[in-house]
Amino acid sequence: MSRYYVPALGNLCASLDRYALPMLRIVLGLILIPHGCQKLFGWFGGAGFARFTQIFEGIGYKPGAFWVTVVALTEIVGGLLLVFGLFTRFAALAVTIFMINAVWFTQSSKGFFWTARGSEYSILLLAVALVYLVKGGGAYSIDGTMSKEL
Repeated sequence: MSRYYVPALGNLCASLDRYALPMLRIVLGLILIPHGCQKLFGWFGGAGFARFTQIFEGIGYKPGAFWVTVVALTEIVGGLLLVFGLFTRFAALAVTIFMINAVWFTQSSKGFFWTARGSEYSILLLAVALVYLVKGGGAYSIDGTMSKEL
């Protein structure tokens, strides 16, 4: 007896299982990278470094230029590390800290739903980052080819 409501999906799920966590890791990285580029360079419709510096200063992160740089580099460098699966736990830790901060300090007062700029999106990214903090880069990662992981 199959454990699937549609038994034909059993073979498909089994054959794709090994790609699920690497795909999630890569997608997390690819989501983070453009957000950092918005802050540093103003790409992808972002406000750019000067405006983000003002925004960060306005919400109490002083000096703003320092914190914009830290956040943007966490997104860009951390995102690239996740995409390639290099120093995955280190990148996941940085993203975890960043997302805890996003949930706690910048979005907790706006509720849960992302449509109201709430914490929903940041909580999801935090949960995914925690998976890689625990599991590491896994299959299809540079970490997986090295003899030791961070």
